[in-house]
Amino acid sequence: MKKFLLLLHEDIQKMSDLSPREMEELTNAHMAWATKLAETEHLISGDGLNENGVLITGKECVIKDGPYLESKELIGGYYLLQADDLNTVVEIAKECPCHLWGGTTEIRPIMDMEDYEQES
Repeated sequence: MKKFLLLLHEDIQKMSDLSPREMEELTNAHMAWATKLAETEHLISGDGLNENGVLITGKECVIKDGPYLESKELIGGYYLLQADDLNTVVEIAKECPCHLWGGTTEIRPIMDMEDYEQES
């Protein structure tokens, strides 16, 4: 099986506007979805991400503390998934709970040795 990283992009304003009850519903929806993914053996791992991070840029390694004011969205979490192909992961990602609150998912295939061998 191939591995895929599912990044959860969330609108900072929409997330901060959620009530405590809506935040609990979102958390419960993610937990239920992760359980379903584990039962179908598509889930390798996944976690939410703290919004306070560090961005390091350029050759001089300029450090900026997050959240990053120039951005209206943040990566709020990830799932590391496994599936036979990208189309399968696309169908799986359509059910991600982050979409219910206006979020976006980004799917990135994880490169493996076969990918490097095909490039040579």
